[in-house]
Amino acid sequence: MRIYLAGPDVFLPDAALVAAQKKRICAEHGATGVFPTDPVEDAAADAATERFLEIYLRNEAHIRACDALIANLTPFRGPSADAGTIYELGFMRALGRPVHGYANVAQDFTCRTRAFLGPLARQDATGRWVDEEGLHLEDFGCHDNLMIDGGIRAAGGALFTRAVPPERRWHDLEAFEACVRVLMER
Repeated sequence: MRIYLAGPDVFLPDAALVAAQKKRICAEHGATGVFPTDPVEDAAADAATERFLEIYLRNEAHIRACDALIANLTPFRGPSADAGTIYELGFMRALGRPVHGYANVAQDFTCRTRAFLGPLARQDATGRWVDEEGLHLEDFGCHDNLMIDGGIRAAGGALFTRAVPPERRWHDLEAFEACVRVLMER
């Protein structure tokens, strides 16, 4: 089983180390981890004249060549998961393949959004939480946007969340390993 390792880990200063650790965990469970920066042959990517497009095409080539995806959904630069990771999760879901997720933050999306907005979040006359423009905050008790949690659940996947100290947020792989374990048991 080849597992695409989606997440903002590619932005970490020690991304190669994190990739190696995740690949080791996958191997221990009988799978092959595929990190977004791994080399992959793709004619369209080779022909791309812009770097961003080359990266995009190589990542999609990786996803198409994998059997499943595990997404690091730890909030990234805001209260929600990395936008690119969410695209990759949706792409794999659309291919009809297993998707799982983990996050090293246990607080739900509504709480994180309210904390992010600070005094700009308020309750309207009906008691619903809104932002400074009066737009309702999503409040379904989900870890992230309902489309993310719903897509994982609809795919039969698992979503593991853990409260991890801030200094370990990007390097604690316990919830990641739980995803690998569940995926390989199914």
